[in-house]
Amino acid sequence: MRGRGGISRRGVLGMAAGLAALPLTRAAASSNSATPEDVIGRWYKLVLQLVRHTATYSPPVASRAFAYLGIAAYEALAPSGGMRTLAGQVNGLTAVPARAAGQDYSDAVLLHAVMTASTQNFFGNTGPSGQGAMAAMAQKLGARAADGVAADVVARSTELGQAIAAHIFAWSQGDGGAVVENMGFPLEYTLTEGAAHWVPTSLVRQQQMPLLPNWGNNRPFAMADGGVCGLEPPLEYSEDPASEFYAQAMEVYTTSKTLTDEQKLIARFWSDDPMLSPTPPGHWISIAMQILARDHADAPRCAEVLALLGIAVADGFIGCWHEKFRHDLLRPVTYIRRVIDKTWNPLLITPPFPEYPSGHSTQSGAAAAVLTHLFGEGFAFDDATHENEGLPVRSFPDFWAAAEEAAVSRLYGGIHFRAANERGLAQGRCIGEQAIALKTRG
Repeated sequence: MRGRGGISRRGVLGMAAGLAALPLTRAAASSNSATPEDVIGRWYKLVLQLVRHTATYSPPVASRAFAYLGIAAYEALAPSGGMRTLAGQVNGLTAVPARAAGQDYSDAVLLHAVMTASTQNFFGNTGPSGQGAMAAMAQKLGARAADGVAADVVARSTELGQAIAAHIFAWSQGDGGAVVENMGFPLEYTLTEGAAHWVPTSLVRQQQMPLLPNWGNNRPFAMADGGVCGLEPPLEYSEDPASEFYAQAMEVYTTSKTLTDEQKLIARFWSDDPMLSPTPPGHWISIAMQILARDHADAPRCAEVLALLGIAVADGFIGCWHEKFRHDLLRPVTYIRRVIDKTWNPLLITPPFPEYPSGHSTQSGAAAAVLTHLFGEGFAFDDATHENEGLPVRSFPDFWAAAEEAAVSRLYGGIHFRAANERGLAQGRCIGEQAIALKTRG
């Protein structure tokens, strides 16, 4: 399968080999060794491709992997990077295996061992090309990380990295999201009765059931539970042309009839469909990686940003799914075809789960809150996430402008009513504040 101008499954292996062969940072190039920054950057680039080529990695599942990978890298570097452990702060995480007093460790080797094992742990169900890509990265980047490092330090650092990864993986197994069967679609599900509630919008047999209906009950990372940032009920359902619900549906309908080229581009830029992209949470991880590379951030800073961002988007999907299945609202395509125009089709394909709130909006709000906290207000950046797929680079004056564009993109795509987007952003801000409260410094 091939995404919009993306990399084929076969291409994942070639991409991994290419990443391992790329020139390293200027300081490391002369000795052919890999810095910790190289290690974390290259593994994350591969992970963004694995997400796109692993069938079970819907957006909620992808967000979970990003959180655990980020925390694993963060905990590996916390002692040498002057950062506070997240053990005892995020739900259920106990102290990871520690560095032995008086012993030397290589951060690059340690981090490579953590990322190698963690990526294999969380993407063990990827296909043969993905497995080959992980193996190639482990071998080639591992050799460069160990270049010039004493053999006993390599062995000690590798052993500790593997132990940290095992500790994180064992912790992950009790969160409710470790096993995803049938690509996340339950084999049995009873639809809620009543005209206001979700019904399938696809003819695909598997999608007659909604995606991951219990995801909102998973153990979050920074939130106490999935309902911490709960939302008020959606607008009262009505087919009366004088009602506000009808008005919001008409907004979706009329907008779809008058979309400008720019609005169509925005809808496609933020669509981030599973198996065709790194998914919505991966899009925000991509944004963070671009900024970190542009600013030549050191490895502890990279790990801090990726851990907090991973936590925010993962909790964003847990909180969003908690509300989606609590309110169980029908999609615009269902209402519009029933009440306004039975022949109508939205620009984008409607995802197979309830409408309210918008998952794109909630996780984008959470991401914007965390990134604004980490980089500051008014932090301008360019987003080239989809440049290789033929979509132009987009520029934003700050993270909230990007989050707001991601939210309104779902209106342009015909996927959500306005209320789901606006309230999703508010929910995301609330969820992001839970992640921001974690102490990483001082």
